[in-house]
Amino acid sequence: MGWDGDDVAGQMEETFERQQAVADARAHRGTSSVEERARSAKFESLRLSRSRLMTQLEGATNPAHRTMLERALKSINDEMAK
Repeated sequence: MGWDGDDVAGQMEETFERQQAVADARAHRGTSSVEERARSAKFESLRLSRSRLMTQLEGATNPAHRTMLERALKSINDEMAK
């Protein structure tokens, strides 16, 4: 498909860690808004979905199934990048 899974995984983990650090800092200051908590929860949900898709993709052998998983993974990566 033209994407390097390890590179994308590294970028997503870096993004998650940065967002988590910001969220943790705000939580300690007590300034975490409802919107920030909702955004953090959505990101965590996307991260978990991404992890599950990566696991499924590793074991997928049917080309049509792999294509579907790769599209879903791209969609999640795009959403996480927002």
